[in-house]
Amino acid sequence: MIKNISVIGSGTMGNGIAHTFAQFGFQVNLVDINSNALDQAIKTITKNLDRQVSKGTLTVSEKEATLKNITTYTTFEEGVSNADLVLEAATENIDLKLNIFKDLDTFAPESAILASNTSSISITQIAAATRRGDKVIGMHFMNPVPVMKLVEVIRGYATTDETTQLIMCLSEKLNKTPVEVNDYPGFVANRILMPMINEAIYTLYEGVAGVREIDTVMKLGMAHPMGPLQLADFIGLDVCLAILKVLHDGFGNPKYAPCPLLVNMVAAGRKGVKTGEGFYQYLAGSKDLIVSDKFKKS
Repeated sequence: MIKNISVIGSGTMGNGIAHTFAQFGFQVNLVDINSNALDQAIKTITKNLDRQVSKGTLTVSEKEATLKNITTYTTFEEGVSNADLVLEAATENIDLKLNIFKDLDTFAPESAILASNTSSISITQIAAATRRGDKVIGMHFMNPVPVMKLVEVIRGYATTDETTQLIMCLSEKLNKTPVEVNDYPGFVANRILMPMINEAIYTLYEGVAGVREIDTVMKLGMAHPMGPLQLADFIGLDVCLAILKVLHDGFGNPKYAPCPLLVNMVAAGRKGVKTGEGFYQYLAGSKDLIVSDKFKKS
């Protein structure tokens, strides 16, 4: 039975995953080498819990219980020593993830399942860095984690039926809808989503239409809640670029080649919401959707 969860990485996805498990009564160790990042993560979780309380979806006592279920650590040795499940939510970088999983294999109990929240990187490759490939699996949550229902459950080459079933059942205990998929670049979500975002960027790059026009067509014509360019900003343009590179390298198909405009924007440090500007500008305290000066029509 899975009771104790260790979450590796306290960024947007990590703190959202920790929040969700803790809210459903699991004991969570949130692990990050940066103590300041951990402090910020707890502040973010508290703010998000307060929002749930204000909306009436959570009581004050449930909020307090959720926070009590989370303990922070700055070392793997302490943070994963009692884990039934370790869930890695670090940056989408293969070398970083391989190093993390080597360490987790050393410090986590032999019985522990090791999962990755990767959105595109091979679970089979990650599992090869451990001595427990049968217990390595993908558990790809959507952002924001406390709100979004989907969990992609990705089987690596050696992942057993038992491990897969445990994670499918665990996802349901979080009031999520798990979908089992096999281990190919981009899995399902990003194999379909990222080429659409890339094509939207090409449409802008080639002057077919402007930022707001492209997003309006997709929102009103295809009933998408958010246009692809705004969604790219929300995900992070650097993350989009990294996933497209995984798809391009994994399939060797030029249709996955990242648009040069996306490459240039990331190189210039314009990565979307996280940097305050991407296709849109994000001003502190403003909810208005303002097209970046770079893309405003003269």
